[in-house]
Amino acid sequence: MKDLLIFPYNGNALEAVDCIKYKYKLIGFIDDDKKKHGVQKNGFEVFSRDILYKYPKAKILAVPGNPLNYKFRQDIINNLKIQQDRFVTLIHPRACVSKFANIGFNVLIMAGVIITSNVVIGNHVCILPNTVIHHDDIIEDYCLIGSCVTIAGGTIIRKNCYIGSGSNIINGIEIGEKTLVGLGSNVINSIKAFSKAVGNPARVIGTII
Repeated sequence: MKDLLIFPYNGNALEAVDCIKYKYKLIGFIDDDKKKHGVQKNGFEVFSRDILYKYPKAKILAVPGNPLNYKFRQDIINNLKIQQDRFVTLIHPRACVSKFANIGFNVLIMAGVIITSNVVIGNHVCILPNTVIHHDDIIEDYCLIGSCVTIAGGTIIRKNCYIGSGSNIINGIEIGEKTLVGLGSNVINSIKAFSKAVGNPARVIGTII
């Protein structure tokens, strides 16, 4: 089995543990918060970045991000200075991914996710449980897609967006880069980049700075 390290020690990382298949052996987690270092109550060990040098061949899954810092995901991941071939994609055994879908690297796809025909998932994307991504959708790099989200066919989610859990997105529209869609929103029109949108139907209530 190949060694695996997950960064950082957060909720996404803990849920990723259930996605590990038999070919990976989890060494532990990496986190920059010294208060998290050591063995946690769940038995997992959290290390500083020094562990990257101790296990130079270990594969890496990097899943930082939440509604407060998602727009910095690219910088956070790039700051690890990891070669592309060290990143791993994890797909939960109870996810359903079409053989006609195209999935990038450093992608986490959790339990119950359905990805149908001709979907393109970019690099460094995290998709939480029970989300459905329909035919011909494009999810660009560094996006975070919450749980129980439905994205209808032919829609484009541009780079580095955050789609809140329970949201529904109509077919054939485009959501501009670094946009945040709030929890439980129903998006029925395209949204410009750097927007914050919420509600039913979703409306833009601010700009992401």
